Amino acid sequence: MENNSRIFGIVGLGIMGGSLAQQAREKGYRVVGLDKFTFPDALQEAGVQPARDFVELKQLLPAPRIVFLYVPAGGAVDTLLAEIADVFEAGDIIVDGGNSYWGDSMRRAEALRARDLYWLDCGTSGGMTGARHGACFMIGGDAAAVQKVMPILQDLAVPEGCVYTGKSGSGHFVKLVHNGIEFGMLQAIGEGVSLLRHYQWEQLDLAKVLHCWNHGSVIRSWLVELMEQVCQETMGLEPVPAYVEDTGEVNWLVTDAMRMEVSVPVIAQSVMALIDSRDKDKVVAKAIAMMRHGFGNHPFGMSEKIARERMTGRVGDFPTFPGEHAPAVPAAGNGVS
Repeated sequence: MENNSRIFGIVGLGIMGGSLAQQAREKGYRVVGLDKFTFPDALQEAGVQPARDFVELKQLLPAPRIVFLYVPAGGAVDTLLAEIADVFEAGDIIVDGGNSYWGDSMRRAEALRARDLYWLDCGTSGGMTGARHGACFMIGGDAAAVQKVMPILQDLAVPEGCVYTGKSGSGHFVKLVHNGIEFGMLQAIGEGVSLLRHYQWEQLDLAKVLHCWNHGSVIRSWLVELMEQVCQETMGLEPVPAYVEDTGEVNWLVTDAMRMEVSVPVIAQSVMALIDSRDKDKVVAKAIAMMRHGFGNHPFGMSEKIARERMTGRVGDFPTFPGEHAPAVPAAGNGVS
């Protein structure tokens, strides 16, 4: 007799859902998959059982059913929720593993609770590599339902990479905060790489520096490792477009922080930096140049003369504080060079 605890469904078989399905199959799970687009050949070869619609998905899974959703956040999730509510039965468990807004997850859980269905919010981190080989999960919702899902998550996570965060909404809130921290770290690493690149005395080998940093330094991390890998693959920064895209979740976090009156200047600035990367017309810079030209007749565009002034205009060092002794200045003609 088949063990019902090792059977589950996945709706949305893209990078994350498909990778988790493959990992689960390798660990002995029977997985039933549903996707509105083409069912990937690689998943069929891995033994993932295809379902044509929610009715067939329900028929292929034993009760109480466990189904993971890996679809883009937004209205599509509500559409799926409505279909699920009409098809699935009391006691079935739906796990939203995408990046839905935590407030939406609270509302959806409440809507399904009236139908005796469980809606759990499960933040998933680790990217496509984590989904394929061991992810990190942050899950919120009804404790009894989470207890039934937890063995699956623990099998698909890295050791100790799974946490029950609390009531509905908490899993996606914790994941959202995680994404905000990620943005701040990305910005700091990016700024550090820019400083390395602008070292004027010689050309530093970025990949070698990053490799060193990731072996014992305080800032060693997966992000530094990824930066090193991509730097080697692209042979430097030049081939990479300066436009940075994102799906907008951290914008929600900045808005939430203002509602909560929590100061998050690093996270907020990292979002502004991403938005600034998309300004191909550089409207802000042009406006500033126009005003500077108006009040000081400053030139439009680069001026070699002003660039020299910027580098040579300051002669001395930072002034000493009252009571401090300034360093001795050699007198002219004393032979000191």
